[in-house]
Amino acid sequence: MIERFLAGFTARFLCNLAKLITGMRSFWQGEGPVPRLRVYYANHRSHVDFVLIWAALPPALRAQTRPVAGADYWLTSGLKRWLINKVLRAVLIDRRPERQGPDPVRLMAEAIRAGDSLIVFPEGTRNTGDALLPFKSGIYHLAQALPWVEFVPVWIDNLGRVMPKGAVIPIPLLCSLRFGHPITVAPDEAKDAFLARARGALIALAPPEA
Repeated sequence: MIERFLAGFTARFLCNLAKLITGMRSFWQGEGPVPRLRVYYANHRSHVDFVLIWAALPPALRAQTRPVAGADYWLTSGLKRWLINKVLRAVLIDRRPERQGPDPVRLMAEAIRAGDSLIVFPEGTRNTGDALLPFKSGIYHLAQALPWVEFVPVWIDNLGRVMPKGAVIPIPLLCSLRFGHPITVAPDEAKDAFLARARGALIALAPPEA
């Protein structure tokens, strides 16, 4: 009971802190946040990217939306383990090339079938540059496994300057999140075609200078 209260309090604190530091603004194209199972996929500039997406959702949807995160980073200390498991309820993925654990796509599909939406970063790593990296194939295989699930592109603007890779203390700057129109995989759509379409939908949300 106490741990659940503390986890809920910490989640609200993190969301409010992220909004305060970044002055976050959210823009939705077409349909806004709705109680529907979705995979939010975004460009990846910082470890707090998913906190901003989380904070942009209404509390009821936030409670049913889980980030997908790297176990190699988040399981390295007791505090990180508590945050990622109890507060953020992440789906943890073993990114080691020699991994022998569960298939990451199966873990993500199980979370969705259990009733949770996901936040993923298909570049696979934090990106220190301005151009979007090529997408990993995981979201295609996830879309193939669950073709009825909507994939919502989210462009996060300016967070790389607020919390760049390696930074500990954030720099207060304005950030924006642009949510695009949801896409689904088409019947018999090839992997390269889906990844190109998904990546193009995300790039289309970027400001001209990105």
